[in-house]
Amino acid sequence: MIETGICKFDGYGYHGFGESSMSDQHTSIRLWILALCGMVVAPPVCAREQGEYLGPCDLVASENGKILYVANADAKQIAFLDVLSGKVSRSIGVPGEPTGMALSPDGAKLYVTCAAAQSTVLVMDAASGEVEGTIGIGHTAMGPAVTPDGKQLYVCNRFDNEVSVIDLEANKELTRVPTTREPVAAAVARDGKLVLVANHLPADRADGYDVAAVVTAIDTETHRATTIRLPNGAHGLRGVCVSPHDHFAYLTHSLARYELPAIRVDYGWMNANALSIINTAERKLVNTVLLDDMYLGAANPWGVASTADGKWLCVTHGGTDELSVIDAPALLKKLLAMPVNPGASEVGEVLYDDRNELLDYFRRRRAEMADSKRRSSPDHRPLYTLGDAAGVSNDLTFLTGLRRRIELEGKGPRGLAVVGSKVYVAGHFSDTVSVVDLRAKTGNRVTTMALGAKPRLTVRRRGEMLFHDATRCLEHWQSCASCHPGNRMDGLNWDLTNDGLGNLKNTKSLLLAHSTPPAMSSGVRTSAEVAVRAGINHILFASLPEKEAAAIDVYLKSLKPLSSPYLVNGQLSPAARQGKKLFFSESIGCSKCHPPPCTQTCRCMTWGPKAHGTAARTSTRRLSSKSGGQPHICTTGAIPPSRN
Repeated sequence: MIETGICKFDGYGYHGFGESSMSDQHTSIRLWILALCGMVVAPPVCAREQGEYLGPCDLVASENGKILYVANADAKQIAFLDVLSGKVSRSIGVPGEPTGMALSPDGAKLYVTCAAAQSTVLVMDAASGEVEGTIGIGHTAMGPAVTPDGKQLYVCNRFDNEVSVIDLEANKELTRVPTTREPVAAAVARDGKLVLVANHLPADRADGYDVAAVVTAIDTETHRATTIRLPNGAHGLRGVCVSPHDHFAYLTHSLARYELPAIRVDYGWMNANALSIINTAERKLVNTVLLDDMYLGAANPWGVASTADGKWLCVTHGGTDELSVIDAPALLKKLLAMPVNPGASEVGEVLYDDRNELLDYFRRRRAEMADSKRRSSPDHRPLYTLGDAAGVSNDLTFLTGLRRRIELEGKGPRGLAVVGSKVYVAGHFSDTVSVVDLRAKTGNRVTTMALGAKPRLTVRRRGEMLFHDATRCLEHWQSCASCHPGNRMDGLNWDLTNDGLGNLKNTKSLLLAHSTPPAMSSGVRTSAEVAVRAGINHILFASLPEKEAAAIDVYLKSLKPLSSPYLVNGQLSPAARQGKKLFFSESIGCSKCHPPPCTQTCRCMTWGPKAHGTAARTSTRRLSSKSGGQPHICTTGAIPPSRN
């Protein structure tokens, strides 16, 4: 986490500027701001040299396993990689950044999502690569999943917060199903009756006592959606897969201890890295296990896939360049055998950890300061307890004997594909595919296939790689991207030590951070450059060469926004145009504190009612980082702070 902002006091999602009872004028202003705010709704697109990097992000194997289809995001192409020769036989350009692929059950069609403000799904002949059709869908499409009968395709429209349901016989969109916040991955249950969708970030009030991302479960017959809540602190969901032989599904994500003061990083004090198991038949969470070891983190879990026999579960770690191979049947057996409500004699050792005492203290302090009518009572349950089902998500030894950690040669592992006993992993920053032989005990377990010439890293590209590199962190627990997924915010409030303890503040987007000093919520860092170096020292607990910090600066300065999903055919709607007029009017006065182009005055102000002891000095927030970027707060103009 490099910089943080103000505690959130509004509702969740895109309702940060009031509730349904607000005036028409406020509604118009909100619509204009949302249209302005593509800068945060979409993950920033970096200014990159076309063709210099391939950037593989996803893999799908052909039906016979002889060809790997590789989605090269940076090069905007699909590569056909011959597994036997290790050579790329052809590369096919696509109209947008390829973010995901799915193969039809008969292996004849390859469906490719191409991300844009108005995304498309390409229907390709899997043998020839010929594009046979296109289907228009929503904003930043990704995570396609085909039903077992091959009749429907489900696609995540990340920044529309919807999933498109596509009729593959007619090649047209049937409907859209609302999700919670930023759907990024989907998987269809083995019986075809349920689609599980991973929502990337939490949509809860960030000042609550339970803030977590959820999984959206879609009934394929009715298209009705329900939610499956993950444990407190779950965020940064990336991958989801279903078991080929039973009714379980697996999701990768981070697990934040956001309520604790950020005074250390070891033992998963700030961020742990997790795998959640869902019972698809009962549509509920079974449990969440940690992928870290006691003294070594496994940061930024990304892709997840199962072998065809269901024996092994494979997880890529984008921050540590590793592959975890987990004995899936043994994991489930151990989890299901854990006592749910044990008696005193059944509970194993209770692990004493000073974070329990700290958590209890800070929760009590927050409860005393809070209005009892607005907030729930604090949860005084111990944070760390071992020996029962509730303690599994805190047990750094749970996977001992059940998991192998395999170092990969590629950098930035993302998507993966399993063919027989071979696991193929896309190396995003190395432009390679790592091959892991699960049968090999020792020796050449890992080999590498190059997708092209070895990339020559520019300073910007090196900065991007460092931003996602958790090996720079003490014991590899987290990277900059852990708290700033997509270079933005994680939807959580954190208690940093730069301005005292006990005052949690939300993570800010890094888009335009270098152009809008000061940094941090109270302006304690004079610039983003200073904040980057402070984050390296006090969040990663590391000391990096100045050239590496400078490279991260170059990368962050290069970030560019995508188009807002609130535009209508690329233009402001009539209501948004009225909102713009009101925003700049003298009577409302929003622009006085939020002037263009960055909608920030680059100075500190005091906000909040002093009479209630809640006034705080803070740097003015960028409205260009508000849309979809909760948590947030606005106190300017005629909008009461207590409602926003």
